[in-house]
Amino acid sequence: MIEKNINAQFEKKVIMDVMNVEQAKIAEAAGASAVMALERVPADIRAAGGVSRMSDPKMIEEIMNAVKIPVMAKVRIGHFVEAQILEALGVDYIDESEVLTVADDYNHIDKKKFKTPFVCGARNISEALRRISEGASMIRTKGEAGTGNIVQAVRHMREINREIQRISVLTDDEIFSYAKELTVDVNLLKYVRDNKKLPVANLSAGGVATPADSALMMQLGAYGVFVGSGIFKSGNPEKRANAIVKAVENFDKPEIILEVSKDLGEAMVGINEDEIKEIFENR
Repeated sequence: MIEKNINAQFEKKVIMDVMNVEQAKIAEAAGASAVMALERVPADIRAAGGVSRMSDPKMIEEIMNAVKIPVMAKVRIGHFVEAQILEALGVDYIDESEVLTVADDYNHIDKKKFKTPFVCGARNISEALRRISEGASMIRTKGEAGTGNIVQAVRHMREINREIQRISVLTDDEIFSYAKELTVDVNLLKYVRDNKKLPVANLSAGGVATPADSALMMQLGAYGVFVGSGIFKSGNPEKRANAIVKAVENFDKPEIILEVSKDLGEAMVGINEDEIKEIFENR
């Protein structure tokens, strides 16, 4: 199992949630490596409540026709027919997403049946490796989408990093035992031990709202960054989008992050952990 080359275009790049053609064009002009097309950003999904499903394919298609960068779209966990629809539509990536209402309590999509690559969320190494064994080509930390609060994304990235460090010193005998404990493929676990990383790219998502947030996740080891509500729920989306892209590309240069962080207008209103009514990451 080797890291998918298809993810190279997302290294040190930003993938932005967009709700229409205008936003998609802003994201593309700002330097986004891809857009995630959806009818409502996570903050709106959280505020509205109710059942959240795959977006209207017509809206996704309009965005696909409007930009030259890759277009991703979300399906409900376990809803393989929604995934079939998106594959027929021709999206570049399918996100089996906890942001939408879960369709199957027990099963994720068998992603190996699809030609279109999938991205899935994970809070820890066992979740990440199970999604990869199902066929995921990219992992993202779940964080807590729609909150503008980076704490869960940091927690999940640090947890995965800690587990990688622990696995890296295991003997062959210990690897087999630990694979059973985690209920994951022993060959994937061996890959993590031998390479000190996941077999596919691990990006950060959930709660990124500022250039500093995005640079923080990159310095913690993210391959790239997903930004959902943080851009188009802010006071100046165009300027913030440009700033976050520059911060990710220059994540280890504080002087550049300082400059792009100036005069961005009001950031999205955040939600503290103890104020969250529904936890998406547990899905």
